[in-house]
Amino acid sequence: MLEIKQIDPEKTFEIRQRILRPNQTIEECKYEFNDHPDSFHAGAYVEQKLISIASFSKEQHPDVPGENHYRLRGMATMPGYRNRKAGSSVLFYAESILKSRNVSTWWCNARESVSGYYEKLGCFAIGELFEIKPIGMHRLMYKILED
Repeated sequence: MLEIKQIDPEKTFEIRQRILRPNQTIEECKYEFNDHPDSFHAGAYVEQKLISIASFSKEQHPDVPGENHYRLRGMATMPGYRNRKAGSSVLFYAESILKSRNVSTWWCNARESVSGYYEKLGCFAIGELFEIKPIGMHRLMYKILED
């Protein structure tokens, strides 16, 4: 059974590095906003093992609709636990936090390989594909939060 909760930023680093940035050090996987009071991090646990993470920070994007934005970064689920709703459960949990903060929209730079996943969760794409070196091709995506 999944347990979804807010977590300390340090708990995200290992999965972030292992899944998203295997060619970088743990130090390079730390985000500048990790400890900011407006930021938060969510995780999914199975039998007390952290298997999925997401980090959110208050950040406006000029091309995204809405007035109060948060940015999703570092969304990852351990390979052996994919297709078990861990990632979407973390996002839905985070959305409840965002709604309580009166956030209208969250956005992310989604890897091209997972843009379909975000579309299934209600996200929309804006603009053309772009490259983030050395990670790969990305697409700007956003989701408007409904009441």
